[in-house]
Amino acid sequence: MFDTIFGLPLHPLVVHATEVVVPTAALVLVVAALWPRFRTWAKFLPLLLALAALVLVPLSSESGQALEERVAENSLIETHANLAEGLLPWVIGLAVVAAVLLWWNYREIFARTTTARAPKWVAIVLAAAALLASTGTTVQAIRIGHSGATAVWSETVGTPAPAENQD
Repeated sequence: MFDTIFGLPLHPLVVHATEVVVPTAALVLVVAALWPRFRTWAKFLPLLLALAALVLVPLSSESGQALEERVAENSLIETHANLAEGLLPWVIGLAVVAAVLLWWNYREIFARTTTARAPKWVAIVLAAAALLASTGTTVQAIRIGHSGATAVWSETVGTPAPAENQD
């Protein structure tokens, strides 16, 4: 099911979407956590992007496993697959922080009109959680992407051509 689409491996197609959505979700979450005006404007955006990432990461893993069965095994692909297993927990954390931030945003808007505002420490904890989840997610996504690119291109593009005899 997650092997090919129109005869092409599905994994590169899904992975490129994942490598765009995951860091974008992380960036939007950090900006929303640190900038109240953006948070009010963005509303559901951080959570929607985090949920999209939460869907794309397992799709990338499944399509990667299907592709791994089609290609010859090597240590670079194994490294890539092992790193990829570590992304889902980070993205789950990203989605949880985005959901709490959305809840707090609506609580904060409601508190402005009726009761006292939330304590300042809540904003600080949410900002720290957003920074932690976003940094971990982005670093892991970069490591995975780099190892995948290395696995694909090291044997063909990365290998220098033999030197010509110039005697």
